[in-house]
Formats: sequence, C-alpha cells, structure tokens
Amino acid sequence: MTVRGVAAVAGVECSKLLAQLKLRLLLAVCAAAPFGFAVVVLIQTSLPTDTLFGRAVKDSGLAVSLVILGFAALWGLPVVSSIAGGDLFSAEDRYNTWKSVLTRSRTRMEIVTGKLVAALGVSFLAVLVLALSSFAAGILLIGAQPIVGLSGVLLSAPDASVRIGLAWLSVVPPVLALTAVAIVVSIVTRSSAAGVGLPVLAALAMQLLALIDGPELPRRLLITSAFGAWHGLLADPPFYGPLFDAMLVSAGYAAVALFLAYRTLRRREIGG
Repeated sequence: MTVRGVAAVAGVECSKLLAQLKLRLLLAVCAAAPFGFAVVVLIQTSLPTDTLFGRAVKDSGLAVSLVILGFAALWGLPVVSSIAGGDLFSAEDRYNTWKSVLTRSRTRMEIVTGKLVAALGVSFLAVLVLALSSFAAGILLIGAQPIVGLSGVLLSAPDASVRIGLAWLSVVPPVLALTAVAIVVSIVTRSSAAGVGLPVLAALAMQLLALIDGPELPRRLLITSAFGAWHGLLADPPFYGPLFDAMLVSAGYAAVALFLAYRTLRRREIGG
C-alpha cells in the first residue's frame, strides 16, 4: 500500500460521493440553513431560550454559531456522518461492482483505505461548511458583538471567535467516529439503508440514554456525549477535561469500527 495509491483512490471516491444528489443537498443545507436561521431570528420576537446561548442571538451574532452547533450536535451531525459513510461500501454490493473495482491498478488495501479517507474527508467537509456558514451568518446579519460566556463573564469578540472555532473543531472527532461506525454497518449489512439509518437511530438512542439518571461513567462512554464537550471552552476560565475524554471515546469507537471493517473485508470474497 502506497500513499500515492491511497490518494488516487480517495480522489476518485470523493468525486463519486460529491456527485451524489443527497450529498450535494446535504452540503447545500449546511451552507444555507444558518442564514435562514439568522433571518428568522431577526424578524421574530421570540427567541430559542431553551437552548444554550439562545437568549443572546439578537445581542451577538456569535451566539448564532453556538446555537446552531448545539442543535447540530444533537441531530444534524449524526445524520451527516451516516450519509457520508453509510453508502460508500454497500453501493458496490448493490450494483455488483466490486469485481470491476478490484481490477484497478491498485491493491485491495489501497482501495479500502482510499474509500475510508474519502468518507472521513466528506464528513469533515460538511462540518467545515456548516461551521463557516453559521459564523458568517451571525456576523453578517447580526454583528460581532461581545458575548456572555457560560460563567457569566463577558467575552470579547476576538476571544469568543477563537473559542467558537475550537468548539466546532471539537465535534470533528465524534463525527469521524460515527462515520466509521456507519462504514462498518454498511460493510457488514451490505445495505445502504442500514448503513445510513442504523447509526442515526443509535445516536438518537444514546441521546435518550444520556437523559436517564444513572452512573456518570456509562454516559461519558456514549459517543454522543462527545458532542457536548465544547461547553467547557465557553466557561471562564475554560476547562478541557471533557474534551480529552471526548477524543479518547471517539478514538475508541473509530478504532473498533475500522478494525471490524478491515476484518470483515479481509474475510469476504468480494471479488466473486
């Protein structure tokens, strides 16, 4: 396996993914939805007061990005992960194209690794588009006023902007981990519907489990808990313990999922 071979496969697979209508629509929603939310905030008198920073969306455009991040972490990002990874391998089974794919001048491991890189790259792209769009929507339509952090301390616009950027960066590990889970479900079931749907249902079930009273450790081991680790960044002083825990949990989910994916494909006679 060579880096050049993996890069070549990843480039082809990224092109295939981005040519799909569902992914184009997903990226379009990521780019447009924050502007729609900011417009609604401006024309309505009520505010999303039941969310973190919801009360501040008319006082500072920086709060728009944080509200969108909170909502996306609950519902949107699991969907992004599943769409990016849930169809990449099962599509080859659905169209019976594994045989032709494996006749390329690349090894099986280069093809598999290139597909993995493509899926993870598209997931990261969707998060990046949503982060940049939400930040731009708040700044352009409302403004870059200072914002009150979770400790009640007023954060200057530059300081808050850096923290918001780190907050969006903190959700990348769990997004990539969920993408890896979607990939292994797609490989094991050979079904695109299962690859896209089951990880989303699992993420929603984890969200519900997190609401049930119980020991703290099991909750911290849920991949969805990693999506809320950014809260510590908006405190003063910021605390980073949950971020380190989130990275470890995300790495654990990704490692197990990718190991299962590799083992399944190694044992499967996919060229027949």
